[in-house]
Amino acid sequence: MEKDVLDRIRRLSQQYAYTSIQMHEAVARKAGLSGTDHKYLGFLIQKGQMTAGELSTLTGLTTGAVTGLIDRFEKRNLVKRQFAADDRRKIIIVPNTAIIMALLTPLYKEFRARSEKLIGSFSDEEVETLEAYFSQAIEIMTQTTNTLNENQAKP
Repeated sequence: MEKDVLDRIRRLSQQYAYTSIQMHEAVARKAGLSGTDHKYLGFLIQKGQMTAGELSTLTGLTTGAVTGLIDRFEKRNLVKRQFAADDRRKIIIVPNTAIIMALLTPLYKEFRARSEKLIGSFSDEEVETLEAYFSQAIEIMTQTTNTLNENQAKP
């Protein structure tokens, strides 16, 4: 592939990432959250209930930072802590999906409608290409993240 094509795609990809961050920050502010708290809340919605340790591993946050995150969410009734049935020392973080969705869904309504219209304008073949790109790009980013996290753990 020609260098100018790669450069164009790289610039578009970077602009997409930057614009996504800006949009999600705006949504978070409107919801009364920080941008990172908003995204971590998304992890809980996507993955479901988990321990604080699992959330720490998923986010890369320290356990102390996760405790603060959970405290902030709990104050807003976005999550609740519950003891694990098999080990009362273990705390499970349970997202309050109904409240989270009531908070965030209206803020994404216009974006979602316009995105669906855009995707609907593509042919089946173009949609397959988009799916292939995003799936493979996610895999590359996941592998890069895992490698960086492994290297960080080494002295």
